[in-house]
Amino acid sequence: MIVYDKNLLDNLTLVEEANSLEAAGFISKEQKVFIKKELPAFKRQSNILVRIGFFLLGAFLYLSICGVIALMGLTGSSYSERTFFSICCYLFAIVGFAGAEFLAQQKYYEHGLDDAFILGALLNVGFAIAITTEGYEIQVAIFVAVASFFMYRRYLHLLSLLVFCLAASAVLFYGMFELGSIGEMILPFAAMLISAGFYFFTKRILNNLKESYYYKGLLLANTFCLVLFYLSCNYLVVRELSIDFLGSEVRPGEDIPFSFFFYAFTFIVPVLYLIQALKTKDRIMLWISFLAIGFSIYTIRYYYSVLPIEVALTLGGLVLFALAYFSIRKLKDNEAGLTFKPDRINNSNAILNAEALIVASAFGMKPEAKAPDSPMNYGGGGFSGGGSEGTF
Repeated sequence: MIVYDKNLLDNLTLVEEANSLEAAGFISKEQKVFIKKELPAFKRQSNILVRIGFFLLGAFLYLSICGVIALMGLTGSSYSERTFFSICCYLFAIVGFAGAEFLAQQKYYEHGLDDAFILGALLNVGFAIAITTEGYEIQVAIFVAVASFFMYRRYLHLLSLLVFCLAASAVLFYGMFELGSIGEMILPFAAMLISAGFYFFTKRILNNLKESYYYKGLLLANTFCLVLFYLSCNYLVVRELSIDFLGSEVRPGEDIPFSFFFYAFTFIVPVLYLIQALKTKDRIMLWISFLAIGFSIYTIRYYYSVLPIEVALTLGGLVLFALAYFSIRKLKDNEAGLTFKPDRINNSNAILNAEALIVASAFGMKPEAKAPDSPMNYGGGGFSGGGSEGTF
């Protein structure tokens, strides 16, 4: 199913590990360059700005090809413009699939050019199905989900997997709407249970994974399930979706059904995320827990304004400062587990370097002058001491 040579994918994993080891100081730059030379790799762009530039170039090329096809079809076709417009998106999608396949055969991977053709193909699939079905949402979501999952399995394209997760969620939501009032009522609980099930499913695969090139995709799907699980029963999300999509009306003094459950869920789940992240040392879950806690506070502030906004922000800042200060004092001397020391693998000591640079610039500190080399030339040292090699 994968179009790429699996040996090249394994080599790419080794090169990325070499980059991490070089950044952490375990190997030298020369060793990293030697490893890259010895391992054949893809035409790939790790610089995000360069990759965006190639994406724009690929999008221009893709639009140019589609424009030529549209002009040829409008001038040389005997069909009406409406008929041709209904089929041109299918042609544009075929161009995207063909371009992605051609670039994959030329060993382009995460380059930018391939991103333009893959995403363009998925976009045109959605437009084509929407035109054919006259905007029937669940069918559009199903076809986009199938096409995006095929793109991920074929090209290991992470953005395609993200599109698949969003489209699959849309299939779930619109499918529950098709069931009528019962489906609309149980939609939050169905989304919560399904996201939890897929979270543990992807987590199990990650723990037993042998093919390293699937790791990023499974991690993305696992993270998406965490976010969907929280948002599925967040009070603000459930209430506003009930008003916008289901036409529910919440009068003053009333509340949505099962409101106590949604209130409890909104505050308990972020705390559980935080505890689990600290227990398992899961960095991604830790960040999600922080964002979820912030969104939970915003949820309550959206409906119940207990304090003026400036007072609430000031008190919140003081609480966060106190938590950060005492956490740093508690963790700064830990050598293992939770610690405030720099992470060598992730090169997080760049923050400390930036801090030193700011302090130096603020106080006008200059780097210490290098002492001149000693005129005494010590040599040898074969046994002990400078110059002792056992000979005169």
